[in-house]
Parts: sequence; structure tokens; C-alpha cells
Amino acid sequence: QVQLVESGGGLVQAGGSLRLSCAASGRTFSNSAMGWFRQAPGKEREFVATISGSGSTTYYATSVKGRFTISRDNAKNTVTLQMNSLKPEDTAVYYCAASSRPGWYYMSHEYNYWGQGTQVTVSS
Repeated sequence: QVQLVESGGGLVQAGGSLRLSCAASGRTFSNSAMGWFRQAPGKEREFVATISGSGSTTYYATSVKGRFTISRDNAKNTVTLQMNSLKPEDTAVYYCAASSRPGWYYMSHEYNYWGQGTQVTVSS
């Protein structure tokens, strides 16, 4: 079993930055692709970013590319989402997810484990 715990959410003004972290335990971390997803009120959960098990490959949703950066530290079993130039439309609950495979994936069904989510609110 894998446990994922997100932290770093909060309230920020448009144009500001936040850094989300996800701490993982219970599995060889470097064998797991990691992803960030988000869900806004009344909307379906959507893909944000993914990173391969080795950290060599990243992939972003078009809506966040150039503003968000995903990274991981396999020695510390953590994955981070640096969010810059935040917009009100980035407001959502952000979820960290882990796959049982080491590639990179943007479909939610590729992920087996999910965190509890952390709220990000961007005011205009």
C-alpha cells in the first residue's frame, strides 16, 4: 500500500506562487510515475502534470505549461509542484497520485494511489 500526503495549498492572489508537496511512503518511490490532478467545484478532475519514476520525463497540461513545474526527489520520496503566475481558474483541490509503473501518464486511471487533496484558491 502507498500513502500520499499533500501539503502547501492555500490562498494566494492572482499572479502569485504556491509550492505543493507530496510525501509518499510504502513503495519503492523511484518505480512510480507521479502525477498531479485537480478538481474545481462542479467540474471533473483534470490532469495537471506528471513525472516519470526516474524524473527524466515530465509532461504538462496545456493550461499550466510554462507556469507550473513538477519535480521529484527520490531520496526523500517527495514530489513537488511549483505553481507560478497563478490565475483564478487554477482554483481547485489538487491531488497527488502515484502509479504502479515507472513511466509517465496523463490519464487518471493509470494511477493506483491518491492523496487526500489540498485546496488552492487564487483570488482575482
